[in-house]
Amino acid sequence: MFNTLRTSLVGFATAVALTPFSHAAEPGRGLTAAFEVEFMELAIDHHYSALRITELAAGTDTRRDGMLSPAEGTSPTPGYAATPAKATLDDLKSLARRNNRMQREEILSMKAMLRDWYGIDYQPRVRHDGQVMIRILEQASAGADFNHLFLEVFARHHYTLMEPVNACLTASDLRHEELRRECTGMWHSQIADIDMMRHELEKHFGIVDYQPFKGREPLRMGPGDPRGQHSGAEVGANIGP
Repeated sequence: MFNTLRTSLVGFATAVALTPFSHAAEPGRGLTAAFEVEFMELAIDHHYSALRITELAAGTDTRRDGMLSPAEGTSPTPGYAATPAKATLDDLKSLARRNNRMQREEILSMKAMLRDWYGIDYQPRVRHDGQVMIRILEQASAGADFNHLFLEVFARHHYTLMEPVNACLTASDLRHEELRRECTGMWHSQIADIDMMRHELEKHFGIVDYQPFKGREPLRMGPGDPRGQHSGAEVGANIGP
């Protein structure tokens, strides 16, 4: 009897453990599918431009040793030539290295979700807004000029992903918890980075009121729809009274 009970419990636990994975491997339902694909492709491209932006700050390590150093660079960015560090502030270079590593991993995670859920083998690209930011930093003089521009440009770069990330947290498929965890991580890390960069602008350049947007942009709420949207009840859904 004990063996039978143990077998039943193991079988039940296995079924419970496997259920989320079987659901998670499925594409989003209704409106969520197209949204998730567009969001992840956008976020991947956004992060891809950040690889070059942060590489310009910390410099490229084409070869590495085991030493831990504030002069350490980043991995090379695909499609770009290796570059020396243009930043001269250690805390700024540390921020750049951390974001480079983290956003590489987030790119890989979202590429895997696109592949597993939607059969899409997405290849990152740098979109126009990213190209503009990269060009500004490539043309900046190394040292104080670059430090200043990097803090403003990268804070803005972070900020532009906040609205899409908020949408991810509130509009992705309810079963895709790993995507929402990824978006939660992006939200917290990038908001914290923006706060740090605002403090760095005050500390090093005397700028006390930097905001990563123009005018009252975030306060201009459009009329929109008072109820949001959905595609209707799913076929076969159990709808109560």
